[in-house]
Amino acid sequence: MLAGWMRVATKNPFPRSRGLGSYMKSTAASAGLVAAMVASGVGAGVAVAETRGYTYVTNSAANTVSMIDTATNSVVATIPVGVSPEELAVSPGGTRAYVANGGDNTVSVIDTVARRVIATVPVGNSPFAVAVSRNGTRAYVTNQGANTVSVINTSTNSIVTTIPVGAFPSGVAVSPDGTRAYVTNLSSNSVSVINTLTNAVIGTPIPVGGAPVGVAFSPTRPRAYVTNLGAGTLSVIRTSDNTVSETIVLGGDAQRVAVSRNGTRAYVTDSFNRLVSVLNVAVDMLPNPLITTIPVGGLSPVGLAVSVGGTRLYVANGGTNNVSVINTLTNTLLGTINVGAGPLGVASSSLSTPDPAPQPRPRAVAEAEAHASQSQGGG
Repeated sequence: MLAGWMRVATKNPFPRSRGLGSYMKSTAASAGLVAAMVASGVGAGVAVAETRGYTYVTNSAANTVSMIDTATNSVVATIPVGVSPEELAVSPGGTRAYVANGGDNTVSVIDTVARRVIATVPVGNSPFAVAVSRNGTRAYVTNQGANTVSVINTSTNSIVTTIPVGAFPSGVAVSPDGTRAYVTNLSSNSVSVINTLTNAVIGTPIPVGGAPVGVAFSPTRPRAYVTNLGAGTLSVIRTSDNTVSETIVLGGDAQRVAVSRNGTRAYVTDSFNRLVSVLNVAVDMLPNPLITTIPVGGLSPVGLAVSVGGTRLYVANGGTNNVSVINTLTNTLLGTINVGAGPLGVASSSLSTPDPAPQPRPRAVAEAEAHASQSQGGG
């Protein structure tokens, strides 16, 4: 399954162009830097103002989720979930977190106020990523081993339908207007587009680079960004016509992507080179969109998320069991936070508040979902 392949850097963290000697030297230097930051109090709690919220991190080798208070940058809860939690998503109001458990084919539903799992939803084979609709009524789960997406009714925590997509679906994201879900198909080198009102794939898959994994939307422009792990590139999709408008060459391995709150920056993790690339995505076709690269001070960075206030970037380092905290205003590493074993997925949210009142779905859609649920035996 993808989890094993994508964590190859965790199991063998030596960069491809470096030998053991240079690896040990760089590791020692990184350890010294992190130790100095922790000694100064940065790693335990960044003493810079940030909107109060939470960041959640899946610990894939510990079967837990770490809950980080972004005001203090400290772990305030460790929540047991299913087997081999991969990635996760949080509801719009922050009251629920949905965790894809690749090892037991389930999704754990966390009550973030009570800080415990309140439901376990069976899904397809080898679930990997989750995205929640803008109104919080649906969760979309990629099933890598089944080439499908499970759609969960978040009111009942039950499957309403299962959507066939491309080969080895991995990342998933919902568009800002809530009408589309984009799914990266790693083995098909493509992106499937789902109409969230009809729960059907529309058009033909969008060709992108080799082994696409991560996907994120711009909050301000009609663009979606896809990391191509096998090609070391970032595909920029124009969502108005679902075509690739630009391909940005990054080098290394492009793991995951997150976009700043104002839509002007894209952040891409590179696990082999142990860094985050910061790109200017305010406009297309810049001669050199790369602004800078930030060493994360840890091994095998993969998942990442921008804080609610937008001033922090949280990066999961699977090889060193910690999370790097980056100041997005200065593009500097502030320190690291120790979490569980094998951190992988990251998601941020505001303080837990009531989720938006669900809007009624069109009658035809509701009837189609009910029929699909019955025909699938409710799961």
